[in-house]
Amino acid sequence: MTLPQGERIVAEARRWLDTPYRHQADVLGVGVDCAMLPVRVLTALGLIPAEVEPRPYAPDWHLHRSEEKYLGWVKRFADPVEAPQIGDLVLFRVGRCFSHGGIVEAIEPELYMIHASREAGKVERAEVRRWADRPHGFWRIRA
Repeated sequence: MTLPQGERIVAEARRWLDTPYRHQADVLGVGVDCAMLPVRVLTALGLIPAEVEPRPYAPDWHLHRSEEKYLGWVKRFADPVEAPQIGDLVLFRVGRCFSHGGIVEAIEPELYMIHASREAGKVERAEVRRWADRPHGFWRIRA
């Protein structure tokens, strides 16, 4: 029996837990950042084309630009949703635009995500409410 898409996404994202945070990197166990983590998870599952490449981007691009580059990439493969499900993307406004994201890992009893955290220095599991002061939205990958 094949797992539902959301469960497959979460299972693949969990493989990346504790991978060090490295700007623009995308190698399991070696380094990844918050933009490349969803890319590699989704390409590993064949949910987006392997040639998707959001790089290059400066570490602080979100502080100096209002252009929604991250959101623009997400809109190519996902649709906004009101109520998240596991496997959905959660995006946060950091600086002037949406520039941080994670993968919804659990919705009950609390909403958790898997994301590459610069502050933690690695891919971690975190409560979404820790980021609640930042505008956010949920996006579901098209099947």
